Amino acid sequence: MRSLDGKVKKEKENGFARYAWTPHLFCVLICKLPADPFLYKASTHFGWLFFCSPQHVKSEPEDNFYYSPKYEKSLKRQRDDDDEWEEERYTDGVKWKFLEHKGPVFAPPYEPLPSHVKFYYDGKPMKLSLEAEEVATFFAKMLDHEYTTKDIFRKNFFKDWRKEMTAEEKSKITDLTKCDFTEMSEYFKAQSEARKAMTKEDKQKIKEENERTLQQYGFCIMDNHRERIANFRIEPPGLFRGRGDHPKMGMLKRRIRPEDIIVNCSKDSKHPEPPPGTRWKEVRHDNKVTWLVSWTENIQGSIKYIMLNPSSRIKGEKDWQKYETARRLKKCVDHIRNQYREDWKSKEMRIRQRAVALYFIDKLALRAGNEKEEGETADTVGCCSLRVEHISLYPEKDGQEYVVEFDFLGKDSIRYYNKVPVEKRVFKNLQLFMENKELDDDLFDRLNTSILNKHLQELMDGLTAKVFRTYNASITLQQQLKELTNVEENIPAKILSYNRANRAVAILCNHQRAPPKTFEKSMQNLQSKIDAKRDQLADAKRELKSAKADAKVRKDEKSKKAVETKKKAVQRVEEQLMKLEVQATDREENKQIALGTSKLNYLDPRISVAWCKKWGIPVEKIYNKTQREKFAWAIDMADQDFEF
Repeated sequence: MRSLDGKVKKEKENGFARYAWTPHLFCVLICKLPADPFLYKASTHFGWLFFCSPQHVKSEPEDNFYYSPKYEKSLKRQRDDDDEWEEERYTDGVKWKFLEHKGPVFAPPYEPLPSHVKFYYDGKPMKLSLEAEEVATFFAKMLDHEYTTKDIFRKNFFKDWRKEMTAEEKSKITDLTKCDFTEMSEYFKAQSEARKAMTKEDKQKIKEENERTLQQYGFCIMDNHRERIANFRIEPPGLFRGRGDHPKMGMLKRRIRPEDIIVNCSKDSKHPEPPPGTRWKEVRHDNKVTWLVSWTENIQGSIKYIMLNPSSRIKGEKDWQKYETARRLKKCVDHIRNQYREDWKSKEMRIRQRAVALYFIDKLALRAGNEKEEGETADTVGCCSLRVEHISLYPEKDGQEYVVEFDFLGKDSIRYYNKVPVEKRVFKNLQLFMENKELDDDLFDRLNTSILNKHLQELMDGLTAKVFRTYNASITLQQQLKELTNVEENIPAKILSYNRANRAVAILCNHQRAPPKTFEKSMQNLQSKIDAKRDQLADAKRELKSAKADAKVRKDEKSKKAVETKKKAVQRVEEQLMKLEVQATDREENKQIALGTSKLNYLDPRISVAWCKKWGIPVEKIYNKTQREKFAWAIDMADQDFEF
């Protein structure tokens, strides 16, 4: 758009700035985007009206929304850098027309152990080949970790380690229990301590070197925009850990070499050079994907990617579109629920099974589940792949009717255990589905993920099980925030309410974690701070009491001021104590719940931003720096009245 003085102006739509060209002053701009069109006032000066989709929201913060001075500066930098969000949208799935980058940074080569650091087998020192020694160091670095005590981890490690041994080493090393990695472990601990004790100057040198690497490899040029790359370093080799009780834990993650790498860039760009004496597996020019580099890892056989940073314009818009799709579900979810309830009574078994599965996906946020090759990965299941052994039915349990008990390994081998009352017709259908079946038979034997996904697409364009999870997670957060937030509470108490709302979502989505190794120690340290603060408060109250008594006797202005000073001191210490107690409560409640997964992947960030603006909470109290960059579009877009 050009103003009367002929200068190019930019319209901001949902955080994405673009150039708009109007050959005539009173032209109407129509933007075709996947959301409901609406009318907004584009210019208060001229009063022009534009049809535009999606909603245009003021980019300036509300007056009652507090930003720290430091964060205000970062916001200004974001807004000043208009090119960050400027975008020409392409058709037919094209993501870019020009892409240039330097390729990945590979893990450094293995450095052999010093000669005085020995590996012992059956009590005797043994010199290992470089390949075997490197794999041994992976185990040594984890010696104090719980993983190395697990049978499956030890079995997988030893099997893969032997593959790296020479024939002579294989003949000698036959029992892992006779292997002594203690000296290796102590050496790496000493190295770790030495790094912690480095001088400021040495740390600064490393920081400067990392910054040089970042500037060289951490950015790409995409359609004339300099975009940050998320993970430009290739992960070093090591031992696979997995989550939960993964059957492949302990297996060797092999070193990724240039010959494993597929590079993606435009034909007319300067192609990244492989390290001297090597070559890339392939150089592609696929402008319908946004990844820069890919390779196949050896544990699961899955493809890994180097992608753009979450703060990039393409990633930002993809996020926004994901949540807009979930918002569209809000308009038809009642119809969908009525439909699957009707289908519970269908004469066709396949329709009944589909309807009950959809009920579970909706109400319990279960994943759809994917079919896997036999023995390829862990025995993990989702809704469609549930077996009879995974559920138990109770007509009455714990004072509730029609209870279903779920117990199975979900994604990443995380156990899903839940007892939930269901509607009577669902319960009766489950009894029917289980008739004359063995424990290892499929519960939904006439359903699979492709059938379910096809049905979901018929219900709503773009609808998937993940959209249901995103919708239910976001709606749950919004409802919980309304219920839990107390207008009279201070900021720490409101943040505790936010985390409790987030926790309700994490529980719904089964986002668990093991308690951190340092949990007990950190709680002890926090309790010590609380005890010290309580003593400080008791002292402050005694001083206030003494000041009041003194003022009663003297009755002069100086003693009155002393009382006021002591009162403020008591209030200040009380607030500090409350903050510590809230922190302890929050930490205890979150020790086995992973809040980050839902916050980053399933919760519309505009809900959190709107809540912050409404209650005057600094947004950096909810999102860290990386998360704020990822959700810059939401911070810029949402006002305090946003409703999911």
